[in-house]
Amino acid sequence: MSIFTKQLWDKKLFNGSWQSAQDSYSVIEVATGQVLGEIGYATAADVVSAAQQAKAAQQQWWALNYQERQAVFERATVLLTENQAEVIEWLVKESGSLQLKAGFEVSIAIQVLKHCIASPATEQGTLLPTQNGKLSIAKRLPLGVVGVISPFNFPLYLALRAVAPALAFGNAVVLKPDERTAVCSGYVIARIFELAGLPKGLLHVLPGGAEVGEALTLDKNIASIQFTGSTQVGRIVGANAAKTLKKVSLELGGKNSLIILDDADIELAAENIAWGAFLHSGQICMTSGKILIHQKIYQQVKQRVIEKVQNFVVGNPCDKNVTIGPLINAKQAQRVEQLVSAAVNEGATLEIGGHADGVFFQPTVLTDVTANNSIFSEEIFGPVAVLIPFSSDEQVIELANDGDYGLSAGIITSNVGRGMQLGAQLKVGLLHINDQTVNDETVNPFGGFGSSGNGTRIGGPANADEFTQWQWITVQAQAPHYPF
Repeated sequence: MSIFTKQLWDKKLFNGSWQSAQDSYSVIEVATGQVLGEIGYATAADVVSAAQQAKAAQQQWWALNYQERQAVFERATVLLTENQAEVIEWLVKESGSLQLKAGFEVSIAIQVLKHCIASPATEQGTLLPTQNGKLSIAKRLPLGVVGVISPFNFPLYLALRAVAPALAFGNAVVLKPDERTAVCSGYVIARIFELAGLPKGLLHVLPGGAEVGEALTLDKNIASIQFTGSTQVGRIVGANAAKTLKKVSLELGGKNSLIILDDADIELAAENIAWGAFLHSGQICMTSGKILIHQKIYQQVKQRVIEKVQNFVVGNPCDKNVTIGPLINAKQAQRVEQLVSAAVNEGATLEIGGHADGVFFQPTVLTDVTANNSIFSEEIFGPVAVLIPFSSDEQVIELANDGDYGLSAGIITSNVGRGMQLGAQLKVGLLHINDQTVNDETVNPFGGFGSSGNGTRIGGPANADEFTQWQWITVQAQAPHYPF
């Protein structure tokens, strides 16, 4: 029996129970255009109401015994594990994910919930040094209400990685999932926590447009915003949040360098390039956007990558033989086609692909790309491999660091020492020696430098810093005498 039945959430919003919305928005299967249902479409007024309810509910949640909060996450972990096949189906249909990618996404979402079981029972602060006869304590406290704005590309995981630890550290959450993936990034999470016994009013799921996101950033009852999305929108979120002095976590875009050194194995290099550039049709912030290949092996690697792309199958991800699924919509496919066309006009060579067909985009390989080509520095968010030759270690560091982004980088080499020496010079938040750029293990602090974020991190040991605030407490047997 389905626990995510359409009758439950159709034209509804979630505030601990399912409430009818004033307006609705069609849920579309990306590959076919089929309407799968209608999500409730929230308004700015819904945000105001949700934030007020969440603020009240948070105080009651924090007052619970920590074992009671742990139990919610124990049950949520079991529920997602038992119902993962249904969640995978939603990810495939609503976000256009391949079965492989959807299965992996659910597995790491389950890991997030498992980690959160321990969070309520971890140390809540530290004892500081001070004078004899006095206690000095640094204590972690929840922020209050956390606003989460999540994207469409890894919809379940990128929402849950913020929602779950925020709740685990004692906060309430108002979640605005991307309206294009609101079931698998919003309603699935709501239903799991509803069945797990999360107190009513503590979690709100409000799909909607820009006005809902703006209302979240401006509401005085929301203490923090965790945003994952484009750098352009991230700047707006940060500016709005500053008006009420909110804590802000911005996880933004990337133009990530995958460096192939001259001592790399040709086949391993090609496999890492193909995975890093084409997984989920390139719709990942960590996608290998600049593939820098030493000129000694450039031709061999280029040819092997093209051969792999020639064997890719584009189509409906429900079909098991498909390797390249749809982009999130036809507008995005047209944008990628325009970027590729502009790159060719600026001197790049189109080796294969380059054209959109509705929501689908042919897997593409571009060569002869130089640093003054616009595609060298612009995030594509499509299935495009940009191959760039280099002649020396000094040059590849310059090329890799050229640009505003600083999220992820990978280096493929048979000489680990050389790879580490080069890696130490890269300005990135995520560095992988002998792996491509798309990596996340849920226990690692995730975030980038420069235009890839605002210096915050989410995940693993960073979650306590992200979702709590410090309180300093001192205790003495009696008040001291002062000379005034």
